[in-house]
Amino acid sequence: MAARAERNGRTAVLRTAGLVLAAALLLGLGAAGWAYWHLSGNIDSVDIDGALGDDRPARPLTAPSASPSGAPLPSGALNLLVLGSDSRGGEENQGLGGGDSEGARSDTAMVVHLDAGRTSATVVSIPRDTLVTRPSCPLPSGGTTREAEGAMFNTAYALGGPVCAVKTVESMTGVRMDHYLEIDFSGFAGLVDALGGVTVTTDVDIDDDKSHLHLDAGTHHLDGTQALGLARTRYGLAGGSDLARIGLQQKLVKALLTQISDAGLLTDPARLYRVADAVTGSLTTDTGLDSLGELTNLGRSLQGLSADAVRTVTMPVVPAPWDTNRVVAREPDARNLWESLR
Repeated sequence: MAARAERNGRTAVLRTAGLVLAAALLLGLGAAGWAYWHLSGNIDSVDIDGALGDDRPARPLTAPSASPSGAPLPSGALNLLVLGSDSRGGEENQGLGGGDSEGARSDTAMVVHLDAGRTSATVVSIPRDTLVTRPSCPLPSGGTTREAEGAMFNTAYALGGPVCAVKTVESMTGVRMDHYLEIDFSGFAGLVDALGGVTVTTDVDIDDDKSHLHLDAGTHHLDGTQALGLARTRYGLAGGSDLARIGLQQKLVKALLTQISDAGLLTDPARLYRVADAVTGSLTTDTGLDSLGELTNLGRSLQGLSADAVRTVTMPVVPAPWDTNRVVAREPDARNLWESLR
């Protein structure tokens, strides 16, 4: 019974955060001694609260609940912005199709909402091609960016990093982002490789030079580089649709859940450590989640969250009237969705 509860807890966390929140439970189970400090030191962080100040949606006041051991655990509603990016650059990311020294991009964005009590959750994917009003954002080097109407959503991260990504999401949704998590290309590929690959079934042929992926329709066991290509591909799909890519990403997450459940991490400490090292070595968080202790505490608070209680959706959009290659929020559906998460 105890082993089954632990397995269900890990699965729920992974489904909730797509991939990154897996670290919250994995690290809590496997980190000890020097390994704890090494893995914790891997994590980069950004002081988003300090950069944005009080000009943000309000944060609801919540009270902690008690864990079985008597230690307080957070139980209130929580919103996290989870990004996949090529932000750390370097030879590994460039070899995987990542960015260069001139900048970085964010190809994947999800808002993860944990309901009060943390027994149910909603994960909302935001298409990168969504046109938004990008607010003025503070820059790490000083100064601010200009507000821009009709800007692509992912330009916020490219211009102003995590702080601007958070501010843009809060501006367009009216929802306070309590935390921020980001994993880069090499970290994602390393995670898949540490798990021994992942098996995915595709319904169509994929032939995409840009993402370095060429697959016939059918079932394939992918290594980390191939899995990353699947997560990033769009030009190998009919119409080059970002929405079709989101569908592939959701399929890949489900396949990874199966792989993690079958990997026997609890009985293989060496593999568990490799998985944790791959994730934390490419992880950036806000300063509220920049240690293993804080990530583990988050994971413990999700122990009552079952996989069946997690809803995965894409932000409602329609083609932009002035540019059919871009999308805009479909109202009032998008507004109603965000209001349900406040």
